[in-house]
Amino acid sequence: MQRLIVVFLGLFAIASYPIYDIVIPTYFPALHYNLKRNPLNEEAVQLGRLLFYDPMLSADSSTSCASCHSSYNSFAHTDHKLSHGIKDQVGTRNAPALFNLGWQTIFMWDGAHRNLDMQALAPINHPRELGFSLAGVLGILQGNLNYRGRFYRAFGDSNATGEHMLKALAQFQLTLISAGSKYDRFRQGNASFTEQEAKGYGLFQRHCNACHKEPLFSNYQLASNGLLPDTVLNDPGRMGITGREEDRYLFKTPSLRNLSYTFPYMHDGRFSKLAAVLNHYSTGISPEARPSLPLKGPLNLSGSEKAELISFLLTLNDSAFVFNKTHAYPMELRQIWK
Repeated sequence: MQRLIVVFLGLFAIASYPIYDIVIPTYFPALHYNLKRNPLNEEAVQLGRLLFYDPMLSADSSTSCASCHSSYNSFAHTDHKLSHGIKDQVGTRNAPALFNLGWQTIFMWDGAHRNLDMQALAPINHPRELGFSLAGVLGILQGNLNYRGRFYRAFGDSNATGEHMLKALAQFQLTLISAGSKYDRFRQGNASFTEQEAKGYGLFQRHCNACHKEPLFSNYQLASNGLLPDTVLNDPGRMGITGREEDRYLFKTPSLRNLSYTFPYMHDGRFSKLAAVLNHYSTGISPEARPSLPLKGPLNLSGSEKAELISFLLTLNDSAFVFNKTHAYPMELRQIWK
């Protein structure tokens, strides 16, 4: 394992910036996120954690980031297909899982954002999600002495600025690294695959690795997987952002890690089981959805091959990450508003 230590050099000598230490496997690629622009420190990470779980930052104080991104579901959600926001309004897409964000180049199902620091503005401003505004959130934070103290300890400035709020949220999310699955132990030489898992690994490498590239199990690019939109949502994918016909039905390729915790699957949550996902790739690919290469044809997997592939995919589950208490709801949040 490669230990990455990032030190934040404060501008104010009176403030303290303890190191936040994250561990990255040696077989992972280099981080895409530029840590020089937002070096990690313990106080900022913990501030970001509080902000992530705080429902007071929504328009009606009912909904937080964690409402749709539960730590126990690998920061996705499983209780409904589409995300729910303030006033129990139903969104238009399934909330994606949040982990290994430092390697991602685009965010949101349609790639609407390319900067993790700015991504939080989307749910804050969305009328069906947090339904608030940056100014409104900052007003809430600025009026709370506990939060002002947190901002001072994190950034040497008690003013709750948009820059510092967004950087704190990004810092917390950058610590959400999933690299403790059986697959990871296999890569480190500390575990062996069963015969069924090994066969599934071979099938994965032949049929899936082009888009779900290991070890992150996604290339984090936009593609069409041959799935036609349903008649209610009629989601055009990336085209909804660009207006270009060639971007119709393009969605961000999700990681296959932690699939046991992140159902239902696809951007609209239409599949609740992995078997249904494999059935789509075997018999459900529609030419009308203009599937991206190499999905021009069905996988033609036998029943036993599907079982083998699922057996391998289950080795990507990282229970240590999912049940890591340092990522879960911070009990100190209850003291913030007292």
